[in-house]
Amino acid sequence: MNGNPSEPNEIDELMKELIAGGPQKKMTAKQQRIMESAIEIFLEKGFAAASTSEIAQRAGVAEGTIFRHYKTKKDLLFSITVPMLIRLFQPIAIGDFTPVLDTAYASFEDFLRSVLKNRYDFARKHLPVIRILLQEIPFQPELREQFFSSVAEQIGGRMTAVMVHFQEKGEIVPLPSASAIRMWLSVLVGFVGTRLLILPDADWDDEAEMERCIRFIMNGMKA
Repeated sequence: MNGNPSEPNEIDELMKELIAGGPQKKMTAKQQRIMESAIEIFLEKGFAAASTSEIAQRAGVAEGTIFRHYKTKKDLLFSITVPMLIRLFQPIAIGDFTPVLDTAYASFEDFLRSVLKNRYDFARKHLPVIRILLQEIPFQPELREQFFSSVAEQIGGRMTAVMVHFQEKGEIVPLPSASAIRMWLSVLVGFVGTRLLILPDADWDDEAEMERCIRFIMNGMKA
């Protein structure tokens, strides 16, 4: 896993997952082109600087076509990001994450290693829309609400159970579970975010860097 993490060059594979199942299956070819163009332009310019006229031009449709499907530019943003939260974060993230949380790991260190690998692989696969979410969540209260209701609340209880388990085994310090989770998550999220978003071209040995993250957390939390 050494080398640079490549951001997907095309939106096609992401769109296949985004529109698979549910009401999105009924999208027309024009709607798909609009969404693909919107993803590209939101990534390039951000939501605030993007214009529906530019999205329409790139999609090869009239600007009025966008407003026949989406009342506002924000509706178009949510048509991309909210299904991503519901379909990708909820079924895929929680579905992929459940084995991590439910596996009886021999040690807290093994658990951390599995979580980091799991979330790193997920972030690489869905990087384009994750970029948009990270750009817009600070400015869109509706997205924050969707994120916490769809992901954080459902995972939080199981995370707490894992922390209590390893505290009771005497492996990690008896901090309040919420505090302990925030501390080690900040290291893992910091690694993933820096690797994929801030320094994607850095010459890192990803496996070695992950192990350094694990060692750093364990040095601070080991009982």
